[in-house]
Amino acid sequence: MTRRNALTLIVYAPALVGKDARPVDILHRMEKALPSLQLRWRLSDSGRPIPLPQRDAWLIDSIEDGEFPIVCNGDERRPVTVFGRERSGRFSPGGQPQFEVHVEMPLDDHVLAAAATVLEAVAEGAHAFWGQASRYGYGAEVAQQLRRSADGLPQPPRGLPMLNMPEKFPAPEIPYFLAWVNYWSADAAKALGFPDPARDADLLSRARRTASGGWVVQLTDTPLDLDKPDHLDALLRTYARFLRIGGRIAP
Repeated sequence: MTRRNALTLIVYAPALVGKDARPVDILHRMEKALPSLQLRWRLSDSGRPIPLPQRDAWLIDSIEDGEFPIVCNGDERRPVTVFGRERSGRFSPGGQPQFEVHVEMPLDDHVLAAAATVLEAVAEGAHAFWGQASRYGYGAEVAQQLRRSADGLPQPPRGLPMLNMPEKFPAPEIPYFLAWVNYWSADAAKALGFPDPARDADLLSRARRTASGGWVVQLTDTPLDLDKPDHLDALLRTYARFLRIGGRIAP
C-alpha cells in the first residue's frame, strides 16, 4: 500500500488522564466496526510487527505523557495503524491540551464502505469533540487555508475560505476544518446549529446520529477530490452553511 492509497482518520478529544481506558475502547470499537480487523501487534524499532498476546494490558501500561504507541494489524502489505498523541495546549482552543487519535488504513472498497462506521467507532471511543476521515494528502489542501498571520494569503486556492488557527478558537468542540467524512459530537453539532431540517436536507441524506447524540456527516459518496467540480461545490456549500467551522465567527 502506498500512502497515496491510504485513508486517514483523526479525532480530537479531551486529554488522557493517567492510565485512561479510552485507547483500549477505541481498539475494541474499531474491531467491532470491521470484524476482519485484529489490532494485536506493535511495531519494533525497525518497523516489523510484533504480536501482543496481552494487548489491552500492554496498551494501558504503555500510556505515557498522554500518548500511546502504534498498534497495528500485523499485515505489512495492507497495514492498519493506530496511535494516540497529546496536542499541546499552545496549539489548542483555550490553551488546553487535547488527545489526538490517528488511524491509517488502505483505501480499498472494503474500507471505503466502512469509513463512516470506523470514524464513529474511533470518535465515540475517544469521547471526541470532533473528527474527520479523508484521503491521505488532504491535509496539504487544508494547510493552504490556514490564516497563520494577519498578512497571510488574501484568498486560499479554489475559492475555499480562510480558516483560523485552532489556538484562536473559542471552544474545543468547533471543528478546525471540513473533510470527506466528519464526526461532530453532540456539543459540536449544537455549536454548529446542525441539523436544521430546512437547510440540511442534502447533508442529512448522508448523515446518521450516533449513540452519544453526535453525528457522522459524509459530504460526497467517494473521498473528496477537489479536481472534481461537484466535490468542490459540495465542500464550498458546506463551508458556507457552517461559518463557525474554522473559527470564522464566534458561537
